[in-house]
Amino acid sequence: MTYGPGSDTGSTGSTGNSSRTGTTGHGAKAAAQLILLWTALLWLLEAVDSVSGHALDTFGIQPRQESELVDVIPAAFMHFGFGHLVANTLPLLVLGFLAALRGTGRFLAVALTIIVVSGLGVWLVAPAASNTAGASGLIFGLFGYLLVRGFVDRRITDVALGGVVAVLYGSILWGVLPTDSGISWQGHLFGLVGGVLAAFMTSSRSGSGAGGKPAWH
Repeated sequence: MTYGPGSDTGSTGSTGNSSRTGTTGHGAKAAAQLILLWTALLWLLEAVDSVSGHALDTFGIQPRQESELVDVIPAAFMHFGFGHLVANTLPLLVLGFLAALRGTGRFLAVALTIIVVSGLGVWLVAPAASNTAGASGLIFGLFGYLLVRGFVDRRITDVALGGVVAVLYGSILWGVLPTDSGISWQGHLFGLVGGVLAAFMTSSRSGSGAGGKPAWH
């Protein structure tokens, strides 16, 4: 997320390999379609914002004003210029696709949790007179979600995927530090917290081992 102008500062079980392959392929297709549509919406909104003289920038979050609470969700879909949107597009496509592979309904629940936690965090602690918007809070949340999901659900494959995500995007963690006055580290930090929270809230942990303890699978 970035401060805007004017700121002061699938289910398991199958009868054969072909069935599992078909289920996996369908899940990947649905995940790709969802995240492509999500990203296309962001680009459409930015195009509208551009031709309207940046009228949509008002949907950013201005902190500690009660009337701004309604912008907590819309702010995650707005950007301050195409450069801002371009910077968010690729990581959103990659992380969003990986997160949506486990089901589009679960992804939407995860995304909503992240957006709300990130937006409320911005509303509470962002600098006075700032205006914050962008998808980076969601990106940081998806990063955190993918990192811990495997441990929460006790799925070895998801732990491995989290390791790959850490290698590819681990450097973004610098974004939770207050090192750039034009970047909303608050949105990044609370987005990350929201992603971890979402992993627990949407856990699909199943199976049990000896003594009733959840088994790894």
